[in-house]
Order: sequence, then C-alpha cells, then structure tokens
Amino acid sequence: MSGFGSQIDVKALGKVAVLMGGRSAEREVSLMSGTGVLKALLSKGVDAHGFDPAERDLGELRKEGFDRCFIALHGRYGEDGTVQGALELLGIPYTGPGVMASSIAMDKIMTKRIWRFEGLPTPDWRLVASAGETREALQALGAPMIVKPSREGSTIGLTKVWTAEECEQAYALASKYDPEVLCEEFIAGDETTCPVLGTGEDAHALPVIRIVAPEGNYDYQNKYFTDDTQYHCPSGLPAAEEAEIQRIVEKAFRTLGCRGWSRADIMIRASDRKPFLLEINTSPGMTGHSLVPMSARATGVSYENLCLGILASAALDAQPEHA
Repeated sequence: MSGFGSQIDVKALGKVAVLMGGRSAEREVSLMSGTGVLKALLSKGVDAHGFDPAERDLGELRKEGFDRCFIALHGRYGEDGTVQGALELLGIPYTGPGVMASSIAMDKIMTKRIWRFEGLPTPDWRLVASAGETREALQALGAPMIVKPSREGSTIGLTKVWTAEECEQAYALASKYDPEVLCEEFIAGDETTCPVLGTGEDAHALPVIRIVAPEGNYDYQNKYFTDDTQYHCPSGLPAAEEAEIQRIVEKAFRTLGCRGWSRADIMIRASDRKPFLLEINTSPGMTGHSLVPMSARATGVSYENLCLGILASAALDAQPEHA
C-alpha cells in the first residue's frame, strides 16, 4: 500500500480539472477539499486546474481539452450521479464511483435497502413525510433517534431527538434540505470510519479510524472547524473488530458498485460490539481535517501520492466506442 500513487507517469494523466465548489450545501467544504487536491497535484507536476461548476459550464471542459477530472465536489450535483452523468456524455474520465453507484450512495434510504437485502448490518429506519410520522417513528425506533435528510452529507440538517416535542422542529430542519426525511435508530457506542481504495476484487479497506468527538457530538463544526475532535488511527480496537469492519466495508462498497475510492461510516454498538453501517461517501473530504488522508498516511501514503493515485484511477462507466 505504501507505493500507492508513487509509480505514476504524471505526463500520461494529461490536462486535469479539479472540480470543486458547486451548488450544494457542502460548497464551503468542497472548496477546501478541492484547493488541497489542486495544490497536491501541482506539487507532483500534474497539469491541474481548478474548475467550479457553479461558475462555469461543464461543456467548457471539453472545449478546453481536459483529459480527466478529479471530483472534489460534495453533496448534490457532485456526489449524486449528476456530474458523473455529464462527464460520461462528455467522454471525460473522472474519479470515484460511476453514475448509478454515486446516485444510490447519495440516497441513504436506497443504500440501506440494498445493504439490508444483502445481509449487511445497518440501523433500523423509517422514511417519514411529516412531523406526525416523525413522532410515530420515535415510538417505533425508540429514543434517542436521528432525524436527517436522506440526500445530504456532512451532518447537515441532522438532529438527535429524545422526545415527541422535538420531532416537529427536527422534521422541519431536515425537510428544508430534502423532501425525503430519514428517521434512524441511534446506535450508542464507538464511532468509526473506514476508507476503501480500488475497484472490484482489487478494492481493499484502509485502516479504521476511531472518532472521539466532544460530548459525542460529531457535527459539522466538529468535523471541519475545530481541533477538539480526536481521531485514533491506529484505531485501538481489537484486531478482530477492525478486521470485521474492514470486511463489511469492502462488501458494502462492492454491493453498491463503487469504484476508485469511497469512505464508509460505521457505529459499533457498545452493548454487544456489533458494527452497523451508517452510510458511504463516494466523494470523501480531502481537507486538513479529512479522514481518508489520515488513514492512508497510517499505511505510509502521503497526501500528494493519495491524490495522484486516485486521479490515476479515473474512469468512465461506458468505454468509448471505436470505429
């Protein structure tokens, strides 16, 4: 693993666009991720350029002769299959999972349905369409319960509710971001995350990171803008627990048809040490606080080589037809 990204012919990568910013609620984080990736690629001699789809038409990518794209967009219009579909039409290879896998993974409810069908552990849930249904979900799932938009990331629009009185405000917040609101059983225990690199049978999980947030609250602020959250990598978990997390994360990645790279979030229930998959991020953060670089570093891979290796994995779902 320590050689990841180190044996790449930089010139063969051609002209590269780092897609960042965009129109989602995670624009601010995306700009931080993209800036870091762009700087790393330039330091390796890549002909890389920043490109913000919120300010420029994607059609300019073809007009300006870009050969591949590093997607550093987060959330809607960047992580949900839409920009992936546009790049398929333009015939420009891109990093990360393809159209279908990106679209499914962005939709937490569809993801959970597939994982449940495949026998993978994920917390129980309800899809709700009103504050009343949110209260009914609380009765069914028990307190505390997580209420969040189905198709957002970075804990945006998320509330932990304890009482029926809190359900109305929690539903109102989540539904501001998505008409599909997910109520999810809360798993009390260790919070962990685990990246995956590669494609198909070659996909492999990196070391698990155990996250200890202030008062157990790993929210938007504690993810990106404070230094109070502790990240343990090595995780300090028993070897058998770490191996089981890596096993189910690899299966979760393949089950959705992911490729290139992703990062899955897992809770370990304190009562019986059972791991539960929460979601999978198909365009993970690459900021100074981000977790994929931290996990890769534990295997001897620098941030710069990580970016280079991911870029080299850029691909298309549909291979161009040759006359």
